[in-house]
Amino acid sequence: MWKDKSPGVKILWVWTIGTAAVLVANVATSRVRDMNKILNAQDEPSSSLSANDNNDNNPQGVDTIITDDHVMDSSSLDTEK
Repeated sequence: MWKDKSPGVKILWVWTIGTAAVLVANVATSRVRDMNKILNAQDEPSSSLSANDNNDNNPQGVDTIITDDHVMDSSSLDTEK
């Protein structure tokens, strides 16, 4: 079958398949890069939280909870029920 085709058609097929391969590789690379960015972004808050826990940013030892209305101490949770 390929013996019947002209050299120009063969070159066009090689060009088309090569272009498709480059595009597929580019899409795959960009998706892997985006997934790595998402995973790194998820890791950063957890690592910053552990760093904050080590620094003891809460010197009074009072746990606070931020709600939509206001900030509450953990001791005031028992009284508001």
